Amino acid sequence: MPTRNVKIDLAYRPRLADLRPLITPTRSLLEARATAPRVTAAKDLQDRRGYAEDFLGSFGVPWPTLDPAQASDAQPGRLDYTHFSISMSRSRRLALCVGVNIDGAKHVDIVRSNDTWAYDGRLPIDAQVGEDLYAGNGLDRGHLVRRQDPNWGDDANTANGDTFHFTNCSPQMSGFNQKTWLELEDYILDNNQRWKARASVFTGPVFADDDRLYRGVKIPKAFWKVVAYLSDDGKPSASAYMIDQSRELGQLDLVFGPLRTYQRSVIQIEQLTGIHFGNLADYDGFSNEERATGTRIEALIREPGDIRL
Repeated sequence: MPTRNVKIDLAYRPRLADLRPLITPTRSLLEARATAPRVTAAKDLQDRRGYAEDFLGSFGVPWPTLDPAQASDAQPGRLDYTHFSISMSRSRRLALCVGVNIDGAKHVDIVRSNDTWAYDGRLPIDAQVGEDLYAGNGLDRGHLVRRQDPNWGDDANTANGDTFHFTNCSPQMSGFNQKTWLELEDYILDNNQRWKARASVFTGPVFADDDRLYRGVKIPKAFWKVVAYLSDDGKPSASAYMIDQSRELGQLDLVFGPLRTYQRSVIQIEQLTGIHFGNLADYDGFSNEERATGTRIEALIREPGDIRL
């Protein structure tokens, strides 16, 4: 068979538009790329000032302290964001406690448009519970610092985005955000806006050794909230609340109705969690009543009118 002489142009360079991939990416590869974890770089969070202890003026509300067991489990230092801060648990990979300053006079309404959660680059990704826990079940990615609470002042948009970090996320049954607890949070925020007042609010889970293990994560059975504020007469005041989701955790694949929310004493929250709120119990009516009577005080909240301040 005769040999053909083919002239090769060694100077030829193909255009980028002429190139084709040798291997077409598989569906799994494309999905992996699409679901790559979003991480906020540590340098992008380095200027955050976080929770302010002097936010209520002469009524100083210090950052909570921890019992030795909780202190040994806490990540070193606290994570500061815009108008709020977080202390993280190493063993649970969830927040031990969050604290936020709310300024009702400077509140900015920001429409919720992006629910993309991110890891905080100041911690390793494996030190934070992420998206894998929440797929295909009745668990919500529950904001501990409520999205609207830190949204005030000139940096309200930054604060709004900061709340969408997994460090500020805790597994809550879907009913948690749909009724009584939401009404309680609305009550606190609405009154601060109406009175153009300020408040400092701490929130967190109640960790227990027998919490249910689900997808490698122990799910808290209850959550608490402690509020510090100035009453109408300008006197320092505090109140505390707890919601229990233990019954609803029996089957995580189902969505249940409203959960039960209780007003509790600051003292009871401290005993349950090993987290201490300075002298806030001195300004809490429930705590003072328990000290005087030696009896635990607890009130079921069915609607905002049941809240006793």
